[in-house]
Amino acid sequence: MTQAVVVARDGAAYQARLFWQKAALLLDPQSPISKVGFESGPSGFDDMWVEYDPPCRDQFGNPLYREHIQCKWHVTPNTYGYASLANPDFLNATARSYLQRALAAQRLHVPARGGTRFKLTSNWRIDREDPLRALVNERSHTLRVDKLFGTKTDRSAMGEVRKLWREHLGITEDELRLLTCTLAFTETSESLDGLRDLLDIHFKAVGLRRSPARESAFIYDEVVYQWASQGRLEFTRANFRGHCEKENLIGEPGEGRPRIYGVKSFEHPTDRLEDRCPKVLNLVPDFLDRQIRPEADWQRTIYPALKDFLLGAARETERIRLILDAHLTLSFAAGSVLNIKSGRMVELEQRTVGRAVWSPDDQPLDPAWPTWTFDRVESSADSVGIIVTVSLTHDVAAAVARYAAASLPPSHETLHARIAPGPGARAVACGHHAFQLAESLTAMIKSLRDTAPGQRIHLFMAVPGAFSFFLGQRAVAIGPVTLYEYDYDGSNGSSYEPSLSLPLPSAR
Repeated sequence: MTQAVVVARDGAAYQARLFWQKAALLLDPQSPISKVGFESGPSGFDDMWVEYDPPCRDQFGNPLYREHIQCKWHVTPNTYGYASLANPDFLNATARSYLQRALAAQRLHVPARGGTRFKLTSNWRIDREDPLRALVNERSHTLRVDKLFGTKTDRSAMGEVRKLWREHLGITEDELRLLTCTLAFTETSESLDGLRDLLDIHFKAVGLRRSPARESAFIYDEVVYQWASQGRLEFTRANFRGHCEKENLIGEPGEGRPRIYGVKSFEHPTDRLEDRCPKVLNLVPDFLDRQIRPEADWQRTIYPALKDFLLGAARETERIRLILDAHLTLSFAAGSVLNIKSGRMVELEQRTVGRAVWSPDDQPLDPAWPTWTFDRVESSADSVGIIVTVSLTHDVAAAVARYAAASLPPSHETLHARIAPGPGARAVACGHHAFQLAESLTAMIKSLRDTAPGQRIHLFMAVPGAFSFFLGQRAVAIGPVTLYEYDYDGSNGSSYEPSLSLPLPSAR
């Protein structure tokens, strides 16, 4: 292998390892890093970029939302100074200097205010005798703009810096001030092996598979370029774990670290589960929008496929995270498979106002959490079935009454379960709260069935998917149940239709 090839590979490894320093933190829920890009962005600053949410603070105390980073690796040690930034040779370029590229990026992304930073990261040092050394703030690696513009003439050391940069760029003093407020210069003191050692610490902290130093190959150097060749250039908190799972980069699950599985019966418009789940059960072909297709069947095709998928997940890990972009029927059915006696701890990604992870142990018990109000309506003793309406996000009692009057035989009893003081998007506080509500509702339903043995429960819900799952975990205690789906798009008259009945009939 020629020296030129070695240098090129080392430069690529340097960029990849700096990428992983930032990207690994996407797996840390406490990190402000919300998105990381690779080989994309403004020309001259397209090696990588980072977005912060919530924003960090820049050197002036203002919000910093984004950093564009240019990585410059050199095989031999050397130094640079302020004049190097105006020389294309510094970047091994023939046309544009570093400053020219920075100006173009600043005009495109920060034309009038802050919020974005352009950083040069290199293993070359800034010359200790060069004026640039005194300008770099060691706390933030940004330029000390007050020092740069602290003199009035071009005859001082700082004046010479301003003059060279201003004339090289053909801009005014005010335009130069705006540009320099966005610049930063970082020196990498670690070797490539040292960067690998630092990443090992990062990876241990966030659960990525570690690569022993005794191994010559370092998979992380290669995989990010494979992603780039596939057009995967942006990574978010939501999808990065899924990308890593698919490359087998997630370490062995430790205590409390779940594996993630997705189930979908409809496609979320901005969040494909395949982008962030290593395994997805795709039931979308069985549905046309929210309506089940005539050739599909809740009992004979959909439930068995769901059961096989979830039992396979349960065999792989003891703690499971489910992302259910699916009908409430499927959330309930999933709970009936991974029931409370399954020996598995299940947490669910819940979309309510924003997105959160709900589990039975996610928050300490709070006695102030809202509880149920129950309204029982008795019918004739010889009628069959018990109608149960569950209103957590909105009240469904009236709509169910209209459907039942038109489509169901007279019921033995109707139970309206509403959260106090009333349903709403924030009525359920967390997973522990949902788990408790499911437990107390199950007890109420069981008491109704104890006074009317053999009655089938007809279950109508307007609830978070996670609650439906937790209720489904108690399907055995609830007894024979038929679930109903509401026709949201109006293709079936904007009413209800029966979906899944459990337990499934025994095979002959």
